[in-house]
Amino acid sequence: MSIEVLVPALPESVADATLITWHKQAGDTVSKNESLVDLETDKVTLEVTAPQAGVLRQIIKDSGAVVTSGELLAVIEEQSEQVSAPSIDAKTAVEHKEADIPLSPSVRRLVNENALNPAEITGTGKSGRLTKIDVIDHLSKQTSEKAAPITPVPTSTPVVETVKSTLSMPTPSNLRPEQRVPMTRLRAKIAERLLQAQQNAAMLTTFNEVNMQAVIDLRNQYKNRFEQKHEIKLGFMSFFVKASIEALKKFPAVNASIDETDIIYHGYYDLGIAVSTPRGLIVPVLRDADQLDFAGIEKSIAEYGAKARDNTLTYDDLKGGTFTITNGGVFGSMLSTPILNPPQCAILGMHAIKERAVVENGQIVIRPIMYLALSYDHRLVDGREAVQFLVTIKECLESPAHLLLNI
Repeated sequence: MSIEVLVPALPESVADATLITWHKQAGDTVSKNESLVDLETDKVTLEVTAPQAGVLRQIIKDSGAVVTSGELLAVIEEQSEQVSAPSIDAKTAVEHKEADIPLSPSVRRLVNENALNPAEITGTGKSGRLTKIDVIDHLSKQTSEKAAPITPVPTSTPVVETVKSTLSMPTPSNLRPEQRVPMTRLRAKIAERLLQAQQNAAMLTTFNEVNMQAVIDLRNQYKNRFEQKHEIKLGFMSFFVKASIEALKKFPAVNASIDETDIIYHGYYDLGIAVSTPRGLIVPVLRDADQLDFAGIEKSIAEYGAKARDNTLTYDDLKGGTFTITNGGVFGSMLSTPILNPPQCAILGMHAIKERAVVENGQIVIRPIMYLALSYDHRLVDGREAVQFLVTIKECLESPAHLLLNI
């Protein structure tokens, strides 16, 4: 009996997908729900699995093909049960063991390209899952182990003469390598949206600085008890999410968006948290962030981070959003002007915390300072609102009681 493998239903906002990699070849035996092929859209990577066990009789679409919902990808020939199972040699047993290890599409691609055995790699992800970083670290370790040892200079050759000879004979190199590769769907979509934001919005950026001492002290005082109770670490992002929500409530225009000649004021707070991945920048969304406590925010962010590393984010995770926070400080950024995430009209940029000399009560003291940047669409948000919005965030962070007492 022939079974068709079809492109899964794509969301309305996604017209097509690009076929990245086949994990099986024609003639291979496949198990039910075993990954066959990865499809890349402009937002996420989709994994197409085998609907039934059998033999992959024919591959209809090759790697690189652009496909739409419902298109035929391959045909599986369902096999009847055998009376006696064939003997399994040691090599086949290892392959079965490897197949039992759950891998994300990006990790599986890296493992296959480098002919690795996932059973030999230690996973640091949730429930011991392998992440892309685990595989890269494993490859780096292999490379260092295979590096050729340094050959000692023969005792019969004077060291001075060897050095002189090396310095006097530079090795000419005419190599000027170049590589042309097509943009991934995600990178092309990022480029499109960033260009759209710059062309279609009157974008400005206002800056301020915040003394992080109160937040750091509060975090250091309670982080152990917080982690013991909630089983999640207390980070800085939850403070910024809470402070942003307070500011959005005071200045609803910053939480709004423009639809042609109309302004849409959102009565909810879906905050996008920008996450950097090997495939590019993506923005999963915290739904109804105002209804989450600190632990709920931290757990949601950690879950999205794990999904981003394993390349398992869904369309629902990325859809919508009324305001975005991006943290360039984790990469060492001191100051930047973040670009809007359309159709949102504002985005908050966090940066690195650095000790600086500041004046308090006529005295010069050292304080941990962070620069904040708010980029906004001047068509909807006035400069006064933007500045006061950032000042509200500054006040909430420099006096966290604002967040606890709702004042």
